[in-house]
Amino acid sequence: MTQAVDDRLANTFRDGMAHLCAPVTIITTMDDDRPHGTTVSAVMSLSMDPPLIAIALAHTSESLEIIRRTNRFGVNILSASQHPVAMQFAGKGRDKFLDVPWTDADGMPRISGAAIWINCAATSFVDGGDHLIVVGAVQDVEHDTALAPLTYHGRRFGTHVPVDNQS
Repeated sequence: MTQAVDDRLANTFRDGMAHLCAPVTIITTMDDDRPHGTTVSAVMSLSMDPPLIAIALAHTSESLEIIRRTNRFGVNILSASQHPVAMQFAGKGRDKFLDVPWTDADGMPRISGAAIWINCAATSFVDGGDHLIVVGAVQDVEHDTALAPLTYHGRRFGTHVPVDNQS
């Protein structure tokens, strides 16, 4: 395969994946007493018995470096009104927690107002190209059924709208 084909495939793949609806999450961790976090859409339920979740972080992620060292992370699945929080955590090189309310949940930063909170212990790390897949054993879960989750589709934020099943 030539480089031109690789670039075309990469661009086509990126565009195709932009149409895959995904939850918007902030993966959080603690480095001593300093919270860290990053916006991630590659998150999935992996197993019910035992309860496991999988996340994917870029090899260059500062949060990944801390998770590898501490073997702990939190998954904050944002609520529909939290798209500004998602954008703030998508950046680099600044205090991402500035003006974002959060609490300490068993040593992990939990973002206030998230629709779902999952506290995890990292159990394995699997190479995934330019990302590392982290498998986490679920330690705690809380959710607010009144809050719709924030989703990302077509390079835009939104939320789930149920299909009416009337015949």
